[in-house]
Amino acid sequence: MTPGRPSEIVLVRHGETDWSRTKRHTGRTDVELTEAGREQAARAGRALAGRAFARVLTSPLGRATETCRIAGLLDQAELHDDLLEWDYGQYEGRTTAEIREANRGWTVWSGPIPGGESVEEVGARADRVIGSIEGVEGIVAFFAHGHILRVLAARWLGLPAADGRLLALSTATLSTLGWERETRVLTLWNAPPN
Repeated sequence: MTPGRPSEIVLVRHGETDWSRTKRHTGRTDVELTEAGREQAARAGRALAGRAFARVLTSPLGRATETCRIAGLLDQAELHDDLLEWDYGQYEGRTTAEIREANRGWTVWSGPIPGGESVEEVGARADRVIGSIEGVEGIVAFFAHGHILRVLAARWLGLPAADGRLLALSTATLSTLGWERETRVLTLWNAPPN
């Protein structure tokens, strides 16, 4: 471990919700985990068991904090508003197919998102999250949401926020960011916990 930087960052996407299962854009709406989502969170907790975390950050939304709680890490977690999911504005609760009925070819990565955040604004939040762990030594965990974690990984790698589109991320999967010598790298992506 190099002094003055995290040795590893573990990303945990929250467990399944009814909205994630039906592919509805779930930004700031506080949707509960399904029973399957709670089981996924328990598997994530078993996969993380025995690891000592120097710092744990979680989105304040219930689906993320509940995943963190079930995984056994909420007692040491800090709520971090910059880990909130993308603000989808008028597209909240709608599927991409529904949005494309009126806005052909639309993607969240290329917008526009009326009343919501741009990809650059989400990228700025991801940069603040990364900045908040500078100087932390040891393993760090983030419990959050699909799009913000994809943007965060892109920014960790020095890529534009919109390149998060290249990193598919399923519910309750584990991913890790780390180092190859001085270079920031992706060491594991979208791995379902056993």
